[in-house]
Amino acid sequence: MKIAVEGCMHGELDQVYDTMRRLEEAEGIKIDLLLCCGDFQAVRNENDLQSVNVPQKYRTMNSFWKYYSGEAVAPYPTIFIGGNHEASNYLWELYYGGWAAPNIYFLGFAGVVKFGNIRIGHYERPPYNHRTIRSVYHVRHYDVLKLMHVKEPLDIFLSHDWPLGITEYGNWQKLIQSKKFFEEEVNNRTLGSKPAAELLNKLKPPYWFSAHLHCKFPAIIQHGMDGPTTKFLALDKCLPGRDFLQVIDIPSNPGPYAIQYDEEWLAITRKLNSVFPLTGKWFTMRNQLDIQDDRQWVRNKLNTRGSKPFDFVQTAPPFNPSDPISNPSTTVCCRNPQTESFLQLLELPYLLDSSNSEGFGGGNEPSSQPGNTLADEDIELPDDEDEDAE
Repeated sequence: MKIAVEGCMHGELDQVYDTMRRLEEAEGIKIDLLLCCGDFQAVRNENDLQSVNVPQKYRTMNSFWKYYSGEAVAPYPTIFIGGNHEASNYLWELYYGGWAAPNIYFLGFAGVVKFGNIRIGHYERPPYNHRTIRSVYHVRHYDVLKLMHVKEPLDIFLSHDWPLGITEYGNWQKLIQSKKFFEEEVNNRTLGSKPAAELLNKLKPPYWFSAHLHCKFPAIIQHGMDGPTTKFLALDKCLPGRDFLQVIDIPSNPGPYAIQYDEEWLAITRKLNSVFPLTGKWFTMRNQLDIQDDRQWVRNKLNTRGSKPFDFVQTAPPFNPSDPISNPSTTVCCRNPQTESFLQLLELPYLLDSSNSEGFGGGNEPSSQPGNTLADEDIELPDDEDEDAE
Protein backbone atom coordinates (compact mmCIF):
# COMPACT_ATOMS: atom_id res chain seq x y z
CA MET A 1 0.00 0.00 0.00
CA LYS A 2 1.37 3.41 -1.00
CA ILE A 3 0.48 6.16 1.43
CA ALA A 4 1.20 9.86 0.89
CA VAL A 5 1.90 11.79 4.10
CA GLU A 6 1.49 15.56 4.14
CA GLY A 7 2.51 18.10 6.80
CA CYS A 8 0.36 21.19 7.43
CA MET A 9 -2.41 21.50 4.82
CA HIS A 10 -3.60 25.08 5.59
CA GLY A 11 -6.58 24.51 3.30
CA GLU A 12 -4.48 23.95 0.17
CA LEU A 13 -6.21 20.74 -0.95
CA ASP A 14 -6.08 21.59 -4.67
CA GLN A 15 -2.31 22.05 -4.59
CA VAL A 16 -1.66 18.88 -2.57
CA TYR A 17 -3.83 16.71 -4.79
CA ASP A 18 -2.19 18.18 -7.91
CA THR A 19 1.25 17.41 -6.45
CA MET A 20 0.19 13.82 -5.81
CA ARG A 21 -1.02 13.40 -9.39
CA ARG A 22 2.25 14.72 -10.78
CA LEU A 23 4.18 12.41 -8.45
CA GLU A 24 2.18 9.41 -9.64
CA GLU A 25 2.90 10.29 -13.27
CA ALA A 26 6.59 10.93 -12.69
CA GLU A 27 7.23 7.73 -10.71
CA GLY A 28 4.66 5.44 -12.33
CA ILE A 29 2.92 4.62 -9.05
CA LYS A 30 -0.62 4.64 -7.66
CA ILE A 31 -1.17 6.30 -4.29
CA ASP A 32 -3.84 4.61 -2.18
CA LEU A 33 -4.28 7.08 0.68
CA LEU A 34 -3.39 10.60 1.84
CA LEU A 35 -2.67 11.32 5.51
CA CYS A 36 -2.55 14.96 6.67
CA CYS A 37 -0.85 15.82 9.97
CA GLY A 38 -2.91 18.84 10.97
CA ASP A 39 -3.73 22.50 10.36
CA PHE A 40 -6.06 21.08 7.74
CA GLN A 41 -8.49 24.03 7.97
CA ALA A 42 -11.79 22.40 7.03
CA VAL A 43 -13.46 25.77 6.44
CA ARG A 44 -16.93 25.42 4.91
CA ASN A 45 -17.94 29.08 4.72
CA GLU A 46 -17.18 32.58 5.98
CA ASN A 47 -18.68 31.84 9.40
CA ASP A 48 -16.30 28.92 9.92
CA LEU A 49 -13.43 31.22 9.05
CA GLN A 50 -14.18 33.26 12.18
CA SER A 51 -13.40 30.18 14.31
CA VAL A 52 -9.89 29.72 12.88
CA ASN A 53 -7.32 30.98 15.38
CA VAL A 54 -5.10 32.96 12.98
CA PRO A 55 -4.56 36.70 12.41
CA GLN A 56 -7.20 38.29 10.20
CA LYS A 57 -4.80 38.75 7.27
CA TYR A 58 -4.34 34.97 7.03
CA ARG A 59 -8.05 34.16 7.01
CA THR A 60 -8.76 32.97 3.49
CA MET A 61 -11.28 30.42 2.23
CA ASN A 62 -8.74 28.34 0.29
CA SER A 63 -10.18 25.20 -1.31
CA PHE A 64 -11.78 22.86 1.25
CA TRP A 65 -15.23 24.35 0.66
CA LYS A 66 -15.22 22.99 -2.91
CA TYR A 67 -14.94 19.43 -1.59
CA TYR A 68 -17.51 20.04 1.14
CA SER A 69 -20.03 21.46 -1.33
CA GLY A 70 -19.54 18.72 -3.93
CA GLU A 71 -18.09 21.07 -6.55
CA ALA A 72 -14.94 18.92 -6.37
CA VAL A 73 -14.37 15.35 -5.15
CA ALA A 74 -11.23 14.26 -3.35
CA PRO A 75 -9.34 12.05 -5.85
CA TYR A 76 -7.73 10.05 -3.04
CA PRO A 77 -9.15 8.75 0.24
CA THR A 78 -7.96 11.37 2.71
CA ILE A 79 -7.57 11.07 6.48
CA PHE A 80 -6.67 14.19 8.44
CA ILE A 81 -6.14 15.27 12.02
CA GLY A 82 -6.54 18.70 13.57
CA GLY A 83 -3.87 21.19 14.55
CA ASN A 84 -3.70 24.54 16.28
CA HIS A 85 -5.19 26.48 13.34
CA GLU A 86 -8.56 24.87 12.65
CA ALA A 87 -12.25 25.65 12.22
CA SER A 88 -12.80 24.27 15.71
CA ASN A 89 -16.58 24.68 15.59
CA TYR A 90 -16.87 22.17 12.72
CA LEU A 91 -14.35 19.68 14.07
CA TRP A 92 -16.11 19.63 17.46
CA GLU A 93 -19.22 18.33 15.68
CA LEU A 94 -17.08 15.36 14.63
CA TYR A 95 -15.32 14.82 17.97
CA TYR A 96 -15.41 11.03 17.54
CA GLY A 97 -14.39 11.23 13.88
CA GLY A 98 -16.38 11.32 10.67
CA TRP A 99 -16.55 12.54 7.10
CA ALA A 100 -15.73 16.26 6.89
CA ALA A 101 -16.48 16.01 3.15
CA PRO A 102 -17.01 13.08 0.77
CA ASN A 103 -13.86 10.91 0.77
CA ILE A 104 -12.21 13.18 3.40
CA TYR A 105 -12.26 11.68 6.90
CA PHE A 106 -11.47 13.50 10.16
CA LEU A 107 -9.94 11.13 12.71
CA GLY A 108 -11.56 12.94 15.63
CA PHE A 109 -9.79 14.44 18.64
CA ALA A 110 -8.21 11.04 19.25
CA GLY A 111 -8.93 7.84 17.47
CA VAL A 112 -8.05 4.69 15.59
CA VAL A 113 -9.42 3.56 12.23
CA LYS A 114 -8.51 0.85 9.77
CA PHE A 115 -7.68 1.35 6.10
CA GLY A 116 -7.61 -2.12 4.67
CA ASN A 117 -5.69 -4.03 7.34
CA ILE A 118 -3.58 -0.98 8.32
CA ARG A 119 -4.40 0.52 11.75
CA ILE A 120 -3.98 4.29 11.95
CA GLY A 121 -4.17 6.13 15.27
CA HIS A 122 -3.72 9.72 16.33
CA TYR A 123 -3.66 12.23 19.14
CA GLU A 124 -3.98 15.99 18.85
CA ARG A 125 -3.95 19.01 21.10
CA PRO A 126 -7.30 20.74 20.55
CA PRO A 127 -7.14 24.39 19.47
CA TYR A 128 -8.08 26.80 22.23
CA ASN A 129 -8.10 30.40 23.34
CA HIS A 130 -8.07 31.99 26.79
CA ARG A 131 -11.80 31.30 27.27
CA THR A 132 -11.57 27.58 26.53
CA ILE A 133 -8.21 26.54 27.95
CA ARG A 134 -9.58 24.79 31.06
CA SER A 135 -12.05 22.63 29.14
CA VAL A 136 -9.48 21.81 26.48
CA TYR A 137 -7.03 20.56 29.10
CA HIS A 138 -9.67 18.16 30.38
CA VAL A 139 -10.40 16.97 26.83
CA ARG A 140 -6.70 16.41 26.17
CA HIS A 141 -6.21 14.38 29.35
CA TYR A 142 -9.21 12.22 28.49
CA ASP A 143 -8.05 11.59 24.92
CA VAL A 144 -4.57 10.52 26.06
CA LEU A 145 -6.13 8.20 28.64
CA LYS A 146 -8.21 6.49 25.95
CA LEU A 147 -5.17 5.97 23.71
CA MET A 148 -3.21 4.53 26.63
CA HIS A 149 -5.73 1.67 26.64
CA VAL A 150 -4.88 0.61 23.07
CA LYS A 151 -3.18 -2.80 23.30
CA GLU A 152 -3.22 -4.14 19.75
CA PRO A 153 -0.35 -2.95 17.51
CA LEU A 154 -0.81 0.21 15.47
CA ASP A 155 0.87 0.58 12.08
CA ILE A 156 0.85 4.38 11.86
CA PHE A 157 0.37 7.13 14.42
CA LEU A 158 -0.25 10.82 13.68
CA SER A 159 0.16 13.87 15.89
CA HIS A 160 0.29 17.54 15.00
CA ASP A 161 2.90 18.37 17.66
CA TRP A 162 6.21 16.53 17.76
CA PRO A 163 6.71 14.21 20.73
CA LEU A 164 8.83 15.84 23.44
CA GLY A 165 12.49 14.85 23.12
CA ILE A 166 12.19 13.48 19.58
CA THR A 167 15.09 15.67 18.41
CA GLU A 168 17.48 13.48 20.43
CA TYR A 169 16.90 10.67 17.92
CA GLY A 170 17.67 12.64 14.76
CA ASN A 171 20.11 15.21 13.42
CA TRP A 172 19.20 18.03 15.78
CA GLN A 173 22.37 19.97 14.85
CA LYS A 174 21.15 20.26 11.26
CA LEU A 175 17.70 21.23 12.53
CA ILE A 176 18.92 24.21 14.52
CA GLN A 177 21.18 25.31 11.66
CA SER A 178 18.06 25.90 9.58
CA LYS A 179 15.76 26.84 12.49
CA LYS A 180 17.94 28.84 14.92
CA PHE A 181 14.96 29.78 17.09
CA PHE A 182 14.57 26.08 18.06
CA GLU A 183 18.02 25.95 19.68
CA GLU A 184 17.03 26.90 23.22
CA GLU A 185 14.06 24.50 23.28
CA VAL A 186 16.15 21.67 21.84
CA ASN A 187 18.93 22.23 24.39
CA ASN A 188 16.44 22.52 27.27
CA ARG A 189 14.45 19.52 26.04
CA THR A 190 11.23 21.53 25.92
CA LEU A 191 10.51 21.22 22.19
CA GLY A 192 7.44 19.09 21.63
CA SER A 193 4.50 17.58 23.45
CA LYS A 194 4.86 15.54 26.65
CA PRO A 195 1.58 13.63 26.12
CA ALA A 196 2.71 12.68 22.61
CA ALA A 197 6.02 11.42 24.03
CA GLU A 198 4.15 9.30 26.58
CA LEU A 199 2.04 7.80 23.80
CA LEU A 200 5.11 7.12 21.66
CA ASN A 201 6.71 5.24 24.55
CA LYS A 202 3.50 3.27 25.22
CA LEU A 203 2.29 2.47 21.69
CA LYS A 204 5.64 2.07 19.85
CA PRO A 205 4.18 2.23 16.33
CA PRO A 206 6.41 1.44 13.33
CA TYR A 207 5.64 4.89 11.84
CA TRP A 208 4.89 8.23 13.52
CA PHE A 209 4.20 11.37 11.47
CA SER A 210 3.90 14.97 12.67
CA ALA A 211 3.87 18.54 11.33
CA HIS A 212 3.41 21.87 13.18
CA LEU A 213 6.98 23.25 13.10
CA HIS A 214 7.09 23.73 9.31
CA CYS A 215 10.22 21.74 8.56
CA LYS A 216 11.26 18.22 7.63
CA PHE A 217 12.84 16.17 10.40
CA PRO A 218 13.42 12.39 10.35
CA ALA A 219 14.37 10.30 13.38
CA ILE A 220 14.54 6.64 14.39
CA ILE A 221 13.58 5.60 17.91
CA GLN A 222 14.80 2.29 19.30
CA HIS A 223 12.50 1.16 22.11
CA GLY A 224 14.86 -0.66 24.48
CA MET A 225 17.78 -2.89 23.56
CA ASP A 226 15.72 -5.54 21.79
CA GLY A 227 12.45 -3.66 21.31
CA PRO A 228 10.77 -2.40 18.16
CA THR A 229 11.75 0.76 16.30
CA THR A 230 9.66 3.75 15.30
CA LYS A 231 10.43 5.73 12.16
CA PHE A 232 9.48 9.34 12.87
CA LEU A 233 9.02 11.97 10.18
CA ALA A 234 7.88 15.58 10.49
CA LEU A 235 6.94 17.43 7.31
CA ASP A 236 6.60 21.06 6.23
CA LYS A 237 3.56 23.05 5.12
CA CYS A 238 2.31 23.12 1.54
CA LEU A 239 4.46 25.72 -0.23
CA PRO A 240 6.59 25.58 -3.41
CA GLY A 241 10.04 24.16 -2.79
CA ARG A 242 9.20 22.85 0.69
CA ASP A 243 9.31 19.24 1.93
CA PHE A 244 5.60 18.86 2.62
CA LEU A 245 4.84 15.47 1.02
CA GLN A 246 6.37 12.00 1.25
CA VAL A 247 5.15 8.64 -0.05
CA ILE A 248 5.78 5.48 1.97
CA ASP A 249 5.16 1.87 0.97
CA ILE A 250 3.68 -0.34 3.70
CA PRO A 251 3.08 -4.09 3.33
CA SER A 252 -0.66 -4.78 3.37
CA ASN A 253 -3.36 -7.11 2.21
CA PRO A 254 -4.51 -6.64 -1.41
CA GLY A 255 -7.12 -3.93 -2.05
CA PRO A 256 -9.63 -2.54 -2.57
CA TYR A 257 -9.22 -0.50 0.60
CA ALA A 258 -11.78 1.45 2.61
CA ILE A 259 -11.85 3.39 5.87
CA GLN A 260 -13.48 1.32 8.62
CA TYR A 261 -14.21 1.59 12.30
CA ASP A 262 -11.73 -0.14 14.61
CA GLU A 263 -13.25 -2.67 16.99
CA GLU A 264 -10.82 -2.11 19.86
CA TRP A 265 -11.18 1.67 19.67
CA LEU A 266 -14.98 1.52 19.74
CA ALA A 267 -14.79 -0.70 22.82
CA ILE A 268 -12.47 1.80 24.56
CA THR A 269 -14.79 4.66 23.62
CA ARG A 270 -17.77 2.82 25.04
CA LYS A 271 -15.95 1.86 28.24
CA LEU A 272 -14.72 5.38 29.02
CA ASN A 273 -17.70 7.43 27.88
CA SER A 274 -19.10 7.80 31.40
CA VAL A 275 -16.12 9.95 32.41
CA PHE A 276 -16.17 12.17 29.33
CA PRO A 277 -14.62 15.50 30.48
CA LEU A 278 -17.64 17.72 29.90
CA THR A 279 -19.52 15.71 32.51
CA GLY A 280 -17.34 17.50 35.07
CA LYS A 281 -15.59 14.38 36.34
CA TRP A 282 -11.81 14.74 36.67
CA PHE A 283 -9.91 11.52 37.15
CA THR A 284 -6.94 9.26 36.60
CA MET A 285 -7.05 5.50 36.19
CA ARG A 286 -5.74 3.30 39.00
CA ASN A 287 -5.45 0.29 36.71
CA GLN A 288 -5.73 -0.61 33.05
CA LEU A 289 -9.40 -1.29 32.40
CA ASP A 290 -10.68 -4.62 31.13
CA ILE A 291 -12.59 -3.93 27.90
CA GLN A 292 -13.24 -7.53 26.84
CA ASP A 293 -16.98 -7.41 27.54
CA ASP A 294 -17.25 -4.13 25.63
CA ARG A 295 -15.18 -5.59 22.84
CA GLN A 296 -17.50 -8.56 22.42
CA TRP A 297 -20.48 -6.20 22.53
CA VAL A 298 -18.93 -4.03 19.78
CA ARG A 299 -18.01 -7.08 17.72
CA ASN A 300 -21.62 -8.26 17.74
CA LYS A 301 -22.79 -4.79 16.69
CA LEU A 302 -20.30 -4.55 13.82
CA ASN A 303 -21.10 -8.07 12.64
CA THR A 304 -24.70 -6.94 12.26
CA ARG A 305 -24.21 -3.41 10.98
CA GLY A 306 -20.77 -3.50 9.32
CA SER A 307 -17.68 -1.36 9.99
CA LYS A 308 -18.24 1.37 7.41
CA PRO A 309 -18.50 4.88 8.94
CA PHE A 310 -21.84 6.65 8.68
CA ASP A 311 -22.47 8.71 5.56
CA PHE A 312 -21.40 12.34 5.16
CA VAL A 313 -24.04 14.99 5.91
CA GLN A 314 -23.76 18.75 5.35
CA THR A 315 -24.54 20.72 8.50
CA ALA A 316 -23.85 24.25 7.23
CA PRO A 317 -24.22 25.95 3.84
CA PRO A 318 -21.02 25.93 1.78
CA PHE A 319 -19.23 29.08 0.69
CA ASN A 320 -20.75 30.71 -2.39
CA PRO A 321 -18.12 32.86 -4.15
CA SER A 322 -20.81 34.63 -6.18
CA ASP A 323 -22.76 35.58 -3.05
CA PRO A 324 -20.32 36.04 -0.14
CA ILE A 325 -21.54 36.81 3.38
CA SER A 326 -20.77 40.44 4.16
CA ASN A 327 -20.91 40.19 7.97
CA PRO A 328 -19.88 36.67 9.00
CA SER A 329 -20.24 35.55 12.60
CA THR A 330 -18.85 32.65 14.59
CA THR A 331 -21.02 29.58 14.07
CA VAL A 332 -22.42 27.75 17.08
CA CYS A 333 -21.80 24.01 16.92
CA CYS A 334 -24.71 21.83 15.92
CA ARG A 335 -25.35 18.14 16.41
CA ASN A 336 -23.85 16.36 13.42
CA PRO A 337 -26.02 13.41 12.27
CA GLN A 338 -22.86 11.32 11.83
CA THR A 339 -21.97 11.79 15.50
CA GLU A 340 -25.53 11.11 16.62
CA SER A 341 -25.61 7.89 14.58
CA PHE A 342 -22.21 6.85 15.94
CA LEU A 343 -23.36 7.29 19.54
CA GLN A 344 -26.62 5.49 18.81
CA LEU A 345 -24.59 2.58 17.42
CA LEU A 346 -22.66 2.38 20.70
CA GLU A 347 -25.81 3.13 22.75
CA LEU A 348 -24.13 6.13 24.39
CA PRO A 349 -25.52 9.55 25.37
CA TYR A 350 -24.65 12.71 23.47
CA LEU A 351 -22.37 14.81 25.71
CA LEU A 352 -20.89 17.34 23.29
CA ASP A 353 -23.36 20.19 23.68
CA SER A 354 -21.64 23.40 24.78
CA SER A 355 -22.50 26.94 25.72
CA ASN A 356 -19.98 28.67 23.48
CA SER A 357 -19.22 28.79 19.80
CA GLU A 358 -15.76 27.27 20.04
CA GLY A 359 -17.25 23.95 21.09
CA PHE A 360 -15.53 23.65 24.47
CA GLY A 361 -16.81 23.94 28.01
CA GLY A 362 -20.24 24.35 29.52
CA GLY A 363 -21.45 20.85 28.71
CA ASN A 364 -24.94 19.66 29.53
CA GLU A 365 -25.53 17.10 32.24
CA PRO A 366 -25.25 13.51 31.05
CA SER A 367 -28.48 11.98 29.81
CA SER A 368 -29.98 8.78 31.14
CA GLN A 369 -29.29 6.84 27.93
CA PRO A 370 -27.61 3.45 28.30
CA GLY A 371 -23.85 3.44 28.62
CA ASN A 372 -21.04 1.70 30.42
CA THR A 373 -20.41 3.38 33.79
CA LEU A 374 -17.05 2.95 35.51
CA ALA A 375 -17.01 1.74 39.08
CA ASP A 376 -15.68 4.06 41.79
CA GLU A 377 -12.66 1.82 42.35
CA ASP A 378 -11.61 2.33 38.72
CA ILE A 379 -11.07 6.09 38.99
CA GLU A 380 -9.04 8.40 41.18
CA LEU A 381 -9.63 12.12 41.65
CA PRO A 382 -6.36 14.10 41.86
CA ASP A 383 -5.87 16.84 44.42
CA ASP A 384 -4.54 19.43 41.99
CA GLU A 385 -5.08 20.23 38.37
CA ASP A 386 -2.07 20.36 36.05
CA GLU A 387 -1.26 23.92 35.11
CA ASP A 388 0.33 22.94 31.82
CA ALA A 389 -1.36 24.78 28.99
CA GLU A 390 1.32 24.48 26.31
